[in-house]
Amino acid sequence: MRSLPVSARFYVSIVILAAAAVMVFGSYDGIDPGTLIVIALLFVSAESIGTLVDKGRTGISPSSAASLAAIVLCGPVGAAVVGFASCLVLRRQSLVKRLFNGAQFALAGYAAGQVFVLLGGEVGVPGQEAFPWIVLPFTVAVLLHAIVNSVLIGTLMWCLGVVRFQRGRRFRWRPLATLELSSAGYGMLGLFIAAIWADAGAFAIVLVLLPLFIARWAFDQCVAEQRAHEATLATLCQAVETKDYYTRGHCMRVSKAAGMIAQELGMHAERVQTIRYGGMLHDVGKLGVPTKVLQKSGRLTEEEFAAIQLHPMRGYEIVREIGFLDDALAAIMHHHERMDGRGYPMGLAGEEIPEAARVVSVADVFDCLTSTRSYRKAWTIEAAVDELRRCVGTQFDGRMVEALVRAIDRDGWTPPEAVEPPEDDAAQVARQDHDDPSVPLRVAGEVGE
Repeated sequence: MRSLPVSARFYVSIVILAAAAVMVFGSYDGIDPGTLIVIALLFVSAESIGTLVDKGRTGISPSSAASLAAIVLCGPVGAAVVGFASCLVLRRQSLVKRLFNGAQFALAGYAAGQVFVLLGGEVGVPGQEAFPWIVLPFTVAVLLHAIVNSVLIGTLMWCLGVVRFQRGRRFRWRPLATLELSSAGYGMLGLFIAAIWADAGAFAIVLVLLPLFIARWAFDQCVAEQRAHEATLATLCQAVETKDYYTRGHCMRVSKAAGMIAQELGMHAERVQTIRYGGMLHDVGKLGVPTKVLQKSGRLTEEEFAAIQLHPMRGYEIVREIGFLDDALAAIMHHHERMDGRGYPMGLAGEEIPEAARVVSVADVFDCLTSTRSYRKAWTIEAAVDELRRCVGTQFDGRMVEALVRAIDRDGWTPPEAVEPPEDDAAQVARQDHDDPSVPLRVAGEVGE
């Protein structure tokens, strides 16, 4: 608790005290202890095996179905108790985090339960006569449960300084909406649990949630497969970068910047991931370029530069059979095209260039400019942005450039550390990088960087 900012400590304390007050001073009349205990145990079990997504930062679980079932079967106070049982979740967490999570779920359950009752919902096992009228108050309760959870978590993130609300900055609502809709979908199953409770008792939980646990297992397999894909692509990146000492980490940074641009443009999560893949693999074709050409000191001959120009097509040939890449293939093939048509390999111009390629092109140039090379120091972020804007319309799509600028203003950017030339290769100091966008067009024989 002491490690938290003062505002966060105050906020966490208020939330925990509010939840405690609800449970201590609330009425337990008419609540069956056995039902309350069974639902609380279900909630803890479901919450303990929630699936982590988004690289472990967020998670989903069917626990909300138990919490919403408690609203109907046990009322607002019972739902608060069930939510507070989250403190017992079987996961490594600090005491403060356990208490806050429990309090958060307790307040969300209590608020949803109060709305359910206010809108005419009756506490207890619903009979046949309760349908379909019970659906309306229950649906509103589900939505309020999701909203209260989001507000409580969002306020904590704000107190911790993780998020900042700035005028003119667009809020990324899609990831949050996706998670909350998933949670609301699970929550609606709470009404089904309550409806069959009279006949099936605690076994109603098994009937409803067992298929969800199976689906959750299948989702875990998909997550594991995605991580295996990313590990394979990262290995390809490392293979490329072992051929050039000065571009270590370049592919991963381009991937990150491309993802920032795609998110800022409002692309859906699957396409953002695909464009990240394009950033990771944009230079994979250099595996087919002789190492002596990639590491040559000084300017390249026309023949050597012609060999370099083939790397987008070679990259496409290397990875085109990987089915999940989709738009990434277009990014790999066309990331050296220019808006004025003077790029390569096909000389496309303007909107002819695939959108994914226009994204990766900006990300690629930005990282090149902000990285130290053997023959020049890294540009500042401000200078790199000015250069990108100067080249809008000739080399870059202005939408992509401004999206990157907005994303960097909001999330920041950490340039790579400067790289010293190897002691046994002092000649690299004079090297002219064939792939450096800051090199004037005429150096490359008027055909592109």
